[in-house]
Amino acid sequence: RSYGYHYGKAKGVRVNTVSQSPTKTTAGTGISGFNAFYEYANQMSPLGNASADDCADYVITLFSDLTKKVTMQNLFHDGGFSCVGISEEIVEKMEQGLK
Repeated sequence: RSYGYHYGKAKGVRVNTVSQSPTKTTAGTGISGFNAFYEYANQMSPLGNASADDCADYVITLFSDLTKKVTMQNLFHDGGFSCVGISEEIVEKMEQGLK
C-alpha cells in the first residue's frame, strides 16, 4: 500500500495485488499436498477454483479505464474461497468419515 500511496500521489500510478485461488501450474503442482489442497479449495469455493487463464483475464480488466480508481487493494480472484467458512460438501464428507 505504501507504493500505491507514494506512486499514486507522485505519478498517478495504481498498485494492486491479486489473491488467486489455488492454480495448477508447474510451480504449484510441485508442492507436496497441492492436489489435495486444490480439490479442497475447489469444493469450498462457490464458483470453484479459477484457472490461470481466468486470472489473466481478470488482471486485464485492471488495465482498463473501468478500474481507473482502484488502487492499494488486494483483489480476491478465488471463486469465493476467501469468504466461506466450510461448504456443505466438506461437512458431509467429514460426517461420512466419522461413521
